[in-house]
Amino acid sequence: MRSMDFSNIKAVFVNCTLKKSPQKSHTAELFKLSKHIMEKENVHVDEIRLIDHDVASGIYPDMTEHGWDKDEWPELFEKIIAADILIIGTPIWLGEKSSEAQKLIERLYSMSGKTNDKGQYIYYGKVGGCIITGNEDGVKHCAMGILYSLQHVGYSIPPQADSGWIGEVGPGPSYGDEEWAGEKLNAPAGFQSDFTNKNTTFMTYNLLHLAYTLKNQGGYPAYGNSNKDWQNGNKWGFENPEYR
Repeated sequence: MRSMDFSNIKAVFVNCTLKKSPQKSHTAELFKLSKHIMEKENVHVDEIRLIDHDVASGIYPDMTEHGWDKDEWPELFEKIIAADILIIGTPIWLGEKSSEAQKLIERLYSMSGKTNDKGQYIYYGKVGGCIITGNEDGVKHCAMGILYSLQHVGYSIPPQADSGWIGEVGPGPSYGDEEWAGEKLNAPAGFQSDFTNKNTTFMTYNLLHLAYTLKNQGGYPAYGNSNKDWQNGNKWGFENPEYR
């Protein structure tokens, strides 16, 4: 089987758990599976736990210019935009992604008006995916909202770009738990789930393949999608209906 060289790819995992470090995060546990694959493929991997940082709420690039005393988002954004791949991880609460995940999406949106050297929106050529954990229903619902938001601001989404583990619906062990209700489990919860293992592996390689393709072709051609060119009057194939 032909191997591929992914050593020029950078990935950042943003964990949107509600638990500050060093508390155990089940989302971080599932991150490890994808991160391990990437590291074996010589991908440069970074991880951010959003709640450990003083990130303001809002939809502007720097919220200290809008009434907040402190905002670490501009510094975190530099790490995120430097990566070819962004993986958002979140637990499920009441069937939804966490409030930290929603904050992250809003702050990504705050930067989406910026442009790259081609005049395209800043996230063009970047690839996005998500990892979801919990012990209640909602993996696909959370992934739907996250992946839609990522593509809307400019990220590219490959096939099967999400993975998750919820175990049996209802109260029970979360991913990576070794004990539940005072009893030791035969293996950490979820570790032997072929469904989760396969989906996480497929997701990881799909992200890598798309990121590799886009990076090595220099992203997307600017023909037909450059905001700078549009503002300068270049409309390509568009014709105003009033003047047809």
